[in-house]
Amino acid sequence: MNLIANLAYLSTASASFEADFKARLHWSAATDAGIEDVVANILRDVQTRGDAAVLEYTNRFDGLDVTSLASLELTQAELKTAFDAIPFEQREALQAAAKRVRSYHEAQKKANGESWSYRDEDGTLLGQKVTPLDRVGIYVPGGKATYPSSVLMNAIPANVAGVSEIIMVVPTPRGEKNLMVLAAAYIAGVSRAFTIGGAQAVAALAYGTATIPKVDKITGPGNAYVAAAKRRVFGTVGIDMIAGPSEILVLADGSTPPDWVAMDLFSQAEHDELAQSILLCPDAAYIAQVQESINRLLPDMPRAAIIAKSLNDRGALILTRSMEEACDISNRIAPEHLEVSSRDPHRWEPLLKHAGAIFLGAYTSESLGDYCAGPNHVLPTSGTARFSSPLGVYDFQKRSSLIEVSEAGAQVLGKIASVLAYGEGLQAHARAAEMRLKSS
Repeated sequence: MNLIANLAYLSTASASFEADFKARLHWSAATDAGIEDVVANILRDVQTRGDAAVLEYTNRFDGLDVTSLASLELTQAELKTAFDAIPFEQREALQAAAKRVRSYHEAQKKANGESWSYRDEDGTLLGQKVTPLDRVGIYVPGGKATYPSSVLMNAIPANVAGVSEIIMVVPTPRGEKNLMVLAAAYIAGVSRAFTIGGAQAVAALAYGTATIPKVDKITGPGNAYVAAAKRRVFGTVGIDMIAGPSEILVLADGSTPPDWVAMDLFSQAEHDELAQSILLCPDAAYIAQVQESINRLLPDMPRAAIIAKSLNDRGALILTRSMEEACDISNRIAPEHLEVSSRDPHRWEPLLKHAGAIFLGAYTSESLGDYCAGPNHVLPTSGTARFSSPLGVYDFQKRSSLIEVSEAGAQVLGKIASVLAYGEGLQAHARAAEMRLKSS
């Protein structure tokens, strides 16, 4: 295979840099109108016909021929059988990854996931009660690729948070079940699992059917139809995020072997032709070495065609004036994955404000974070790291304010509330507060 990937070469010293930079970053998150129409019809149909509609669409889109939606539920025994059936090496890897992911999220819960309260000087209690969601749905992609790691990253923090019931949906085109996905569900504590996918699976989780229970929140990645469905059901249920194409930004000082950086750029490009891989570096000679490594290593990659299209269409090699300027540009991009491939990554980390996950040092490949480092790999994309965070325990909890006003406190707060309520024209609010005031 004679594939070449010539990434766009940009220099911050060029007069056209700003225009070229913005053009390279542009990605439209707008959903195709045809997809929106199809998804809207599926959601409406599932809401109306329930199991029958889910079964019809699953048979049509996944090439199945089953007569009962209940037959697509995987039992705990089947998940255990899948776990026992996969090779020992895969079992060990899944269990080791799950242990690290669970340890990280348990530490996260201890840090800020607990209820709290205090009493002020008049005895009034104020606080916050943190409770887990009752039931969540996790969507696991299936088809062109399967992701047991996504099962761990979605189910384990929900389990750590204390969610009572975790419902997994995963499409199985032509009935082909991935044993590692089922084994991961067994390890991660999934309560129930159904072999359905697409917009109909999102609809079933959001609205509930006779067979599939309604959930409170849906998390997990999917294709354009799944993303459109999640967008439409938000409000009926919570969702984690609307994910765009995967991204990696490597901020390099030229000290890391160029083959390592080239492969790290490949690691996101192989996901999808729309994925984005960018290198920021102040060393022109090093950038040339990375480009040489890309073209030498590319032909041996099984997904070389996808990688080449991704790099050619959306990749970039950006020469900066300094590492400080590279950090500034990184903050403008706010990437999903940010590798600081430097001799002294902790020198640059304080300058980096916006990223889904920051990987420090040459030995910290993004792929370790994807699978087994511990932090969650469900990350904000398309610049949303400016205001969004990785999936975590906090996504499976909600907070209720606690207020207990003492008799003494009511005398102070009641007068304040009364004045404000009259000012808003809400007399019943004012009277309710005044009734608790002691007559002078």
